[in-house]
Amino acid sequence: VFAGAIPECHPTISPRMYHACMAPVSLAVILALSFLVKRRRLQRGCWNGVPGLLSPANFLEEDGSRGVAVAVFGILFTSLCQLVLDKDPLPFVSPSSPSTREYWKILALFYYPAFYFPLLACATARHRLGYLAGSLLAWGHCLVLLWQTAECPLAPKPPRIHGFVPVSLKIPGRGYYRKYLKAVLSKRCRMGSSMKIEESLWSRIRSYLCSYVYIPEEGFRIPLTLVVSVAMAVIAVYQVALLLLVAFVPNIQIVRAGMTKDVVVLLVQFGVVPSERPAVPGDMESELRTARHYLWSLEVCYICSLVLCCLLTCAALLRTLVTHRSNLKALYQGAVLDVFSKAQILRPSREAIVCWISFASFQAAFACLGLLIQQVIFFLCSVAFTFLVVIPLQAGTGSPLFGIIRNMWPFWLTLVLAVLLQHLLAHSQFLERHSLRKEITNRRALSVLAFLLFPTNVLVGVMAGVWRVVISGLYNAIHFGQLDISLLPRSAENFDPGFRTYCHYLRVEVTQCHPLVRAFCCLLLSPGHPEPPAPPRDTRLEEGLQLTHPECPAAGRAQPRRLRARWWVAYTLLHNPSLAASRKTALADPTANGTR
Repeated sequence: VFAGAIPECHPTISPRMYHACMAPVSLAVILALSFLVKRRRLQRGCWNGVPGLLSPANFLEEDGSRGVAVAVFGILFTSLCQLVLDKDPLPFVSPSSPSTREYWKILALFYYPAFYFPLLACATARHRLGYLAGSLLAWGHCLVLLWQTAECPLAPKPPRIHGFVPVSLKIPGRGYYRKYLKAVLSKRCRMGSSMKIEESLWSRIRSYLCSYVYIPEEGFRIPLTLVVSVAMAVIAVYQVALLLLVAFVPNIQIVRAGMTKDVVVLLVQFGVVPSERPAVPGDMESELRTARHYLWSLEVCYICSLVLCCLLTCAALLRTLVTHRSNLKALYQGAVLDVFSKAQILRPSREAIVCWISFASFQAAFACLGLLIQQVIFFLCSVAFTFLVVIPLQAGTGSPLFGIIRNMWPFWLTLVLAVLLQHLLAHSQFLERHSLRKEITNRRALSVLAFLLFPTNVLVGVMAGVWRVVISGLYNAIHFGQLDISLLPRSAENFDPGFRTYCHYLRVEVTQCHPLVRAFCCLLLSPGHPEPPAPPRDTRLEEGLQLTHPECPAAGRAQPRRLRARWWVAYTLLHNPSLAASRKTALADPTANGTR
């Protein structure tokens, strides 16, 4: 449907009325729920610590509802996309002039987060009234948007209704720290064969494809901020792809439908459309069909390249989940060099906090820019391949590319033969194989060959340089949206803002959300279990033995001490698995250390 064919529609509940009614209700809900939360630092003795500050989500905890956070962030990002394209940024403000529109957009950047803030804050209040208010507020948003969509189904608005349904299902989550600790401590060292099994080509291809699929592991869960960042990146890819599709395809269809013979004559004169008699304009029916076929080919190339870019970007985002898990597991175990290029102490800092705040936003922005860059590159490549290879082969005419290849085939053949000659001589004449090593031989002939082939290798180097530019450009464009890898070498990776943000984000997550430390704190804060009563003493023992028998310490003192001892044993064995064979229980085993 073309943009001009969409009829103008005015719903019963206009956007201005919708925001004018829902904004005061959201403010009232926030003020009411603030009395259910106590302050932690500021004047805690005043009014018994109320009202307090509501939090939209416990991003540094793992007991929140992930679906609610993803849905609300998706709604907020969709509102941002609408804000960029809409002429009236704030719905309750009268139509603004072009000079003041940018100021209203800046104000709207802070209005929409405040407008949807209660949807997440109601869940963190941890009160039945909060869950009830959040559900009613979410269903209110949903019903109004459903009513507007039913009245104006063709209105060009981003889809936001699907996000309010999971928001209304606010079910408080439970922590997984103890499960993670049990999963870590229950793992046994598996003695595997040291022989390397040769895998087939199909097995290697299948394992490579499976590396792009995130399979959940028992006892490990991706942090909430990573889930939100990947979800926002996928929504950003969808929104940008939809915008690119709507901006190009209807216009090219209008141009193709309005193509006339007068325009075709002009294209023939410029040599864009081939003609049998360009100097004598005639019927031009065949040239008109050719011009429309060219425009249709452009449309097909654009759609195919856009689909390919979306698939590549989504595959790269799924791959990041696997990389995030491996990096977090390595840092949890203290393997800093497996993630970072040099050893460092993980601790929060000012820059790390700022990067943690902006990580999800950076992921969505980089995904949008990566999709745009990929679309430009792949569209130009597909157009070049179509008009230089496919269309000339389909029409049976000559192509400039085929002419260049036909005229320069001796040059290409010389380069190929020079490269093959160097490989063959290096294999047969300049490399001497021994049982355990390889040595270079015929060094005089090797020097003579290097001198004689220097001009030829310069031309080969030019071709290799062109290929380096192409492959590096494609690699950087495809992986542009991945923040977990650096597009610069290790010596300059600090100049990559995306990778630097990701590294600082990992520092905050590992230092503040380490599951083993959280499990240890939960064990210390949990109430101690009463110990069973001591067995009766044997009255037949001598009095001296009874007097010197050590008394059991109080249960309240023994419980934290025993927990600390067990914690240090578990932590030591986790970082030093070889010490497991030196434990008392292992040494008491008759099969320990190879003795039977």
